[in-house]
Amino acid sequence: MPSLAQTLPTNDLGFLRIVASLWGIELTSSDPAEAAIELAEGLCDAELLEEIVSTLPKEARSALMVLAEQNGRMPWVAFARRFGELREMGPGKRDREQPHHLPASVTEVLWYRGLVSRAFLNPDKISQDKPVEKGPQEFAFIPEDLYMAMDFAGIIHETVLDNEPDFTGNQETQEIDIIAEKKVGGMGSSSENDVLGRPASPAEKAVVIIANDHILDDVCSFLAAYRMGLEPPSGGVPLAFLQKLLVAAGLISPSSVNPEAVKSQLEASRGKALEFLRNAWQSSGEINELRLLPGLVFEGGWSNQPLVTREFIMNLLEPLPDNQWWSLPAFVRDVKAKYPDFQRPAGDYDSWFIKREADGVFLRGFSNWEEVDGALIRYLISGPLHWLGLVDLAAPVEDAVVTSFRAHIETNRLGGQANIHSETGKLTVSSQGKIVVPRLVPRATRYQIARFCEWDEPKNHEYHYRATARSLRRAKEQKLKVDQLIAVLRKHSSAPLPPSFVKALQRWEQNGSEARVESLVVLKVSRPEVLNELRASKAGRFLGEIIGPTTVAIQAGSQAKVIASLAELGIIAELQESQDNL
Repeated sequence: MPSLAQTLPTNDLGFLRIVASLWGIELTSSDPAEAAIELAEGLCDAELLEEIVSTLPKEARSALMVLAEQNGRMPWVAFARRFGELREMGPGKRDREQPHHLPASVTEVLWYRGLVSRAFLNPDKISQDKPVEKGPQEFAFIPEDLYMAMDFAGIIHETVLDNEPDFTGNQETQEIDIIAEKKVGGMGSSSENDVLGRPASPAEKAVVIIANDHILDDVCSFLAAYRMGLEPPSGGVPLAFLQKLLVAAGLISPSSVNPEAVKSQLEASRGKALEFLRNAWQSSGEINELRLLPGLVFEGGWSNQPLVTREFIMNLLEPLPDNQWWSLPAFVRDVKAKYPDFQRPAGDYDSWFIKREADGVFLRGFSNWEEVDGALIRYLISGPLHWLGLVDLAAPVEDAVVTSFRAHIETNRLGGQANIHSETGKLTVSSQGKIVVPRLVPRATRYQIARFCEWDEPKNHEYHYRATARSLRRAKEQKLKVDQLIAVLRKHSSAPLPPSFVKALQRWEQNGSEARVESLVVLKVSRPEVLNELRASKAGRFLGEIIGPTTVAIQAGSQAKVIASLAELGIIAELQESQDNL
């Protein structure tokens, strides 16, 4: 960081004299450059420095401690938002208003004592653990030699016990977080005992939504569809999140399935499979929950750090009482009060181009914190943490917005339950080829069945499939054999398979399709002679298979041309639109 000699102005003797007067230092030089050097030497006097810091207003001393505990600097926008703005004024206005005697913010208290400076600095080396955006950024900082003097005097390590603000400035500037914790570029790491929020009220937890392991069933369906080249069906977990999760878990790539990894996942117990997905999510830097927020559109080349953000929120959840319903609005409110920049390394609320999808309005500035940063916290808790079985949810009424949650982060339990169900379910097969697979049939079994069949809509935690000529042909193209399907069905069916269904599968394997059902557009005439006349006309090319003496199939879409040809023959045709027949 720059030193006092580099930060004190060498062309503003008035400012130097203000700082000197507040420290009780008498400047002997009338040359600004010489006075700056003289003042820098006086400010580093350890005894005087300790006296000045000890006599600061409590909230100003607390702000200085926060800055000192962050290695002496933090982004200016974050510092000014937390501790108040610095009013811009020239020497004339400053002499008239005397802001050092009537400061409007904590920032001004520290500024006119020379304890805080402002400059553009390179943030690259703020932390070796977390990369930040490159390029100079504006920081509030304690000058280097002053910071070293504070360290030598033991001031940096003092603990501020009385944290009630007594400063009578702008109300917003009084909302000061004086917890002196080490932070990286505005990202805080919470204390183990730092419990945010409050217990939920009875109304906030009226309708309970217990966490479950249904994400495993959505994964099974997604993998089967992905392997078949089909559009995955919608389930309880949004497809966008699910796909990112499966890529992070190594189960799929953007273009293919990892067969061995899929086999291990589907054959694992539900508990092990869920734990595997949790670990993949928690360790992934590629799953970006911010960009998955519904209702928002993201533009531009800016980047955020989802893994760091996720770990920070998880750390805030860990101290919450186990098996205790907690207010979600209160939790979000306290994060905003204490750690507003939890995902903004430089406290930057302007360079991320995020807009509402509904009206195209860009959500820039701290005033939109609730719609972006607050929404992200709510999404993490009511989304991934709930889908992965780590958080129960509750709302005031059915289908209302979630207002409370119960976390099981530490115990790693599923929805307050000690165990997860085993996959011991049995399926049923009808003679018409309909296959009903309950949720707790082994996932590996359902995955195989799904690849042979057409899919109907799931109902009551049951998956419905049909073996058709098209689905069997598609399975054959993937080197699957009908005997495999029969064996899987026999092993997991609650009753012997219908002989007619087994016979139909075996005949298809041997002969392919032996029957076809299709829709036709047909022409019916009153006498065979009419049909012969039409066949001899220019409309003859539209006639197809003869169905009977007075009935013939015609090409789809040729009805108007056939009607026109009949008119030329002196015949007025009737069009039966409901059945697409002539």
